[in-house]
Amino acid sequence: MPPLALLVFTPQDIDCFKRSFPAREKHSARMFLAEIHTVAAPGIEFAMAGPMLGAPQAVLVLEKLVALGVRYVLALGWCGSLQPHLRIGDVVLPERAVSEEGTSTHYPLEDANPGPREGFLDLLGNGFEQAACACFQGTVWSTDAPYRETVSKVLAYREQKVLAVDMETSALFAVSAFRNIDLAVALVVSDELSTLQWRHGFRDEAFQETREKLPFVVQAVGPLVPSCLGGHLSPARIASRAGESDADRKG
Repeated sequence: MPPLALLVFTPQDIDCFKRSFPAREKHSARMFLAEIHTVAAPGIEFAMAGPMLGAPQAVLVLEKLVALGVRYVLALGWCGSLQPHLRIGDVVLPERAVSEEGTSTHYPLEDANPGPREGFLDLLGNGFEQAACACFQGTVWSTDAPYRETVSKVLAYREQKVLAVDMETSALFAVSAFRNIDLAVALVVSDELSTLQWRHGFRDEAFQETREKLPFVVQAVGPLVPSCLGGHLSPARIASRAGESDADRKG
């Protein structure tokens, strides 16, 4: 298994990656309810696992990938915005997560608020900036019960400046800290809750455009992840590499 893996939560985004890396799949297999693809492209080789829904399934797959040798993980999914400035099609890079799921409590940690290394977030933020995506870093709320995202909870988390809600991030952060691997999450805003009137954007043009850019961001930053997190890559080189990929994409 390559040391770099993607956890891709939705079938739609998996299809997007398959279109972007045609005829480059080296191997595929089933893992629980997810498919595992090993993809080789110029300058990068990675495993891609998905789809998956919720913390328990995401952690089942993550644990298996770690056992098979994965050490760097980028999880890609969707989220609901809790803040008025965060719009459909924007990207959230979680720094921390409030857990209302039942999986992370099984992973005792000294740090009660695990999250990604700063270098990983900087690398991803630069990649999304080069792709002309509006990107925000902050806290998210992870829940097992999307139909219990009540008015009182939305208001409380909005007041606490929590950016968005999803179902997996807090558990993935807990497991990555427990297993001592590097993991970051990128979430595309698919719907808005801040006004207490649900606005879905699953067919919105901005949402679709951002999702289509995900493979290019991965191809730009993926090869840099091990050296960057190992402390061998300067911020200038990160920007240069991401810019090269963006120029190649446009050309």
